[in-house]
Amino acid sequence: MARPTVPTRRADILLAARDVFNARGFAGTRMDDVARAAGLSKAALYLQFSSKQALFEAMVGELIEAMLPRAIPADFGATPAAVILRNFIQFMSLRITAPDMAFVPRVIIGEGANFPELARFYHSHVITRGMTIVERIVRHGMERGEFCSADPIQACRTIIGGVLLGAIWKNTFEPVGAEPIDAAAMAAAHADAVLFGLMTRSAS
Repeated sequence: MARPTVPTRRADILLAARDVFNARGFAGTRMDDVARAAGLSKAALYLQFSSKQALFEAMVGELIEAMLPRAIPADFGATPAAVILRNFIQFMSLRITAPDMAFVPRVIIGEGANFPELARFYHSHVITRGMTIVERIVRHGMERGEFCSADPIQACRTIIGGVLLGAIWKNTFEPVGAEPIDAAAMAAAHADAVLFGLMTRSAS
């Protein structure tokens, strides 16, 4: 019987890690738990990942690398910025509230104070990258005369903040009895509010 290849084994480990971190959080997860879930020995797991933090970062990194390229077109061309931004908000809002993704902001917010390296990693590899994408869209709109001369950085924070709220609500508040949200409807309303503020009156 053929032995699993390293890429296959890595994928299995990251999938198992996603389930365990989702269920137990960062502090509550042990490398033993992940090894058991992946069907590996602890020694085999450490051959792939040197620490629990390295494993968590690799798991988040894989999720982000699979998500961000699908969020916007590689070349904006003549596509209206309003269309690109609305599609970005809708895609990211639905993706980040999905069960395999929504737990990550919950872990960072809930445990980041105790594990500051995780918070730094999430800020630099997720938040900053997301803001860079949004800033590019906003500047595209300003150059085309669609968007007013807003502060791109503050606009980015507002847009990303609204997207993150959906994940926090789904994974933190709904389990304790808060009214469930419709992620698609919330994304549409968020996009409407953002675009109303950004678009010049002539463009709208």
